[in-house]
Amino acid sequence: MSLHEHTTLAGRTVRSRVVFGPHETNLALGRELSDRHRAYYQRRAEGGAGIVVTEVASVLDNDWPYERAPLASQCGPGWQSISTACAPYGTLVLAGLGHTGMQGSSAYSQSVLWGPSRVADPVTRELPLAMGQPEIDQLITGFRDAAALAIASGMDGVELDAGPRSILRQFLSGLTNTRQDRYGTDRAAFLREVISGVREELGPDHVVSLRLSCDEEAPWAGLTPEIAAGFAREVSPLLDLLVVVRGGLYSADRYRPDFHCSTNFNFALCREIKAAASIPVVLQGSVVDLAEAHAALEIAEFVEMTRAQIADPDVVVKAARGDRPRPCVLCNQTCLVRDPRNPLVTCVGNPSAGFETVDPDEREQISTPGSVLVVGGGPAGMEAARVSAAGGHSVTLVESSSQFGGMIRTFARGDGRGRFTLLAQWLEDECRRSGVTMRTGVAIDAQDLDDARSRGELVVVATGSAARPPAYPTDDSVRWLDASEALEKFTSVGPGPVVLIDPLGGPIAVALAEALAAKGSCASIVTPDTIVGSRLGASGDLVGANTRIQQAGITRVLASRVVEIASGAVWVEHVYTGERSRLECEVLIDCSPRLPNETLNETGSIRVGDAVAPRTVLESIREGRFAGFTTRTSFNSAERAIS
Repeated sequence: MSLHEHTTLAGRTVRSRVVFGPHETNLALGRELSDRHRAYYQRRAEGGAGIVVTEVASVLDNDWPYERAPLASQCGPGWQSISTACAPYGTLVLAGLGHTGMQGSSAYSQSVLWGPSRVADPVTRELPLAMGQPEIDQLITGFRDAAALAIASGMDGVELDAGPRSILRQFLSGLTNTRQDRYGTDRAAFLREVISGVREELGPDHVVSLRLSCDEEAPWAGLTPEIAAGFAREVSPLLDLLVVVRGGLYSADRYRPDFHCSTNFNFALCREIKAAASIPVVLQGSVVDLAEAHAALEIAEFVEMTRAQIADPDVVVKAARGDRPRPCVLCNQTCLVRDPRNPLVTCVGNPSAGFETVDPDEREQISTPGSVLVVGGGPAGMEAARVSAAGGHSVTLVESSSQFGGMIRTFARGDGRGRFTLLAQWLEDECRRSGVTMRTGVAIDAQDLDDARSRGELVVVATGSAARPPAYPTDDSVRWLDASEALEKFTSVGPGPVVLIDPLGGPIAVALAEALAAKGSCASIVTPDTIVGSRLGASGDLVGANTRIQQAGITRVLASRVVEIASGAVWVEHVYTGERSRLECEVLIDCSPRLPNETLNETGSIRVGDAVAPRTVLESIREGRFAGFTTRTSFNSAERAIS
């Protein structure tokens, strides 16, 4: 079986075995699906997705789990637009439907949360209303009405959410359902009634899919694979498709973990559930590599590759023709968007994701080719060169060091971050495939830039960043390194006491500390925050990072800042009390933000990435991309001005 093999569901042709699953996007306007949703899903349909499941819409207006959460009753026009846009590509579109119950938020709804029982969510600690028969009946009606509206709006079917954050799972689980009535003695009763009602509305000619958490990883009372297999066996006759996922009340982060978890992690779980189900199943779980996707089809009829298709919407098309898609690095940095800042869904390696109605199409050719010189072969420079060359320009990319990749390759040396090398290599390979002339070990000065401009070349400066000097008194008794230098010279760091300064609360200090501990070094992290890795919450690794640090024996010096280095020690000061303490130290690693490399800081060039201000991979690649598009329009504008 291949990824692009056709099949049928509910009598409807499915063009491929790849699913683009439901996920939060923050693309909504109010609680309505927007034109950005339409373009986002259409692009994945164009790239070969067999099934697209839209962002889960709340079936009742008392469920408002995040500010831009779609509401089913307001999604009719959006569903119609998405269905119409995806139809020409032969992609089935299912409307995601759900209710988050006790795991929702009252911040926006300003109303009480609903739950099967009076059990508080461990995250919000908010006690829900224990639903009575009137609330249960209202919710069943909500699912039915939402499903009917979806079909009337052109959807091929619906997917019901019984995943880690859903009320349907809450009724199934002993963690949250302690009822003594029939919905407690028969915990599948509510799920059966919802599915039966939806099936009655849709009939046999539309797809009914169920997204079911089959392991809450809380075996003392929660769903286990054995229990879930029983539920799957029971409801299969009412369904056309079953999506096997994991996670629950105490393990929601296990649903979409980052690169610290192995890829294709639900393989064994899916195989166990498949043996109990009498319908096609979908394997979900960090399936981002084509080889593993093909392996998944050994036990499942479909494979969900959501993050892979955010990173590259053409995964299926490229798989069919033997091309290598842009890799997903499983960083979770910009595709997990349940965040108070309401960021839009996107990808560090593909910043056009979520911005399909805004960004130009890089596949379009330019009418007036020219020559472009890109200085700096990091992510920003390679993306600028790639996009420029793909449009038809003659591009030269020069790098002063011996290899391309810049800070991506440096960062990839951190513990568990090897997948970032895949992105660096993909950018390099795509530059070469696009015809970019690539030269390493080349130092460029201001005169070289003037000469290039005099020849009519456009110049893009992507020279990256430079280390920040210490911001406190130091002496020679302690070796000082910034994080980049520490990663490059890692084998020479330790085993003596190492202190890491982390004012950002990001992943770099955590990765370095873990790697140092793994080779036996004594490591401490000093942070002004009250928890290590404070910014890791958005990626889902905050709890995991602190657990690993604790288990590795790394010392956490919280709510503190370094004030002095002297006599083989680092002096730190508590940010609230002012109390000072001394840490023995042979090597100090400063994980503070780096500074722009301003060696080529003259006007007349397009500056991008860390050369403007050191930030994340997202900003580097996004600005490189914009620079590539700018070079396309610059020559066209010059041609128009001459004519």
